[in-house]
Amino acid sequence: MSASPPCPQCQSEYVYQDQRLLICPECGFEWDPNEQNQDDTFAVKDANGTVLSDGDKVTVIKDLKIKGSSQVIKIGTKALVRRVMDKKDHELDCKVDGAGEMMVTAKFVKKA
Repeated sequence: MSASPPCPQCQSEYVYQDQRLLICPECGFEWDPNEQNQDDTFAVKDANGTVLSDGDKVTVIKDLKIKGSSQVIKIGTKALVRRVMDKKDHELDCKVDGAGEMMVTAKFVKKA
């Protein structure tokens, strides 16, 4: 029995094969492992155009209001990128100093 690669979207290890596609039961993502090497070129860039990756330290370049709260993340606040995701609005899963863990849009940060 060959081990399937983890899901590229949620990193789940519970992936199964259905004909030629691999399917993740946790997030529902389906992909062809033969085409994944070609499509694995997405890159998330900060406000200056620098490519961000997991584990990078970033700085907020603009005051950001936290949705559903009266709290604001001030300009210059540092954050640690825990995970970079391929999403439309909030690409960075960060641990923000003084605010905790949250999703942040890449265009509002710069690499520290």
